[in-house]
Amino acid sequence: MSFEAFEGTIVSPDLLQVARHWRAACGSRRMPAWRDIRPSAISAQLPIVWSYKFDAASNAFTGRLAGDKIEAMFDESFRGTAMEKLFPAHEYQRALTRHKRVLAEPAFFHGKGLVFAHLNRHGTGERIILPLAEDGEHGDGIVGATKYYMATGEPPGELARGGEREEWFPLSS
Repeated sequence: MSFEAFEGTIVSPDLLQVARHWRAACGSRRMPAWRDIRPSAISAQLPIVWSYKFDAASNAFTGRLAGDKIEAMFDESFRGTAMEKLFPAHEYQRALTRHKRVLAEPAFFHGKGLVFAHLNRHGTGERIILPLAEDGEHGDGIVGATKYYMATGEPPGELARGGEREEWFPLSS
C-alpha cells in the first residue's frame, strides 16, 4: 500500500514514469538492483534522473549517473564523485541523512518546493528518491529524479522560508 500512497502524491508525469518503472523493475523482489533499471523504459526522463551508490564501510555515497539537466546544476561531473564534494559543507549532512534514510528504513521520498538551493540556485520543483538493492533486500544505492523550473533573482520570501516540503513513505514488506 505504501507505494500506492507515494505514487498518489506525485504530480509530475515524468516523475510518475520513473516511479512506475522502479516498481516494475522490482519484479518479485522488494527493491530493484541498479542493473534492473532500464534506460529505454525512461528515456524521455533520463535528463532529470540521478543515482548514487552507497558504500557502507566508508558511510559514503558516490555519484553513479546524472542526466543532462541534473549535471548542469553541479559545478563538476557527477559520475564517480563523492556526494560530499557535490554538496556544500553546510548542506552535506542533511543530504547524507536524507539519502541514508531512503536506504535504512527503506522508504520512498517525495519533495516539493524549493530545489537546488544548496547550490545557490533556486527554482521550484518536485523530487523523488527510491532505494536500490543488489540483493533485492538491503539498500546499497538510490535512484532519484528532480523536475524543476529555475528562477532568476532572489527567491520570494515565502519560497525561501518554505524550502522543500518532505514526505516519507515506508517501503512495505
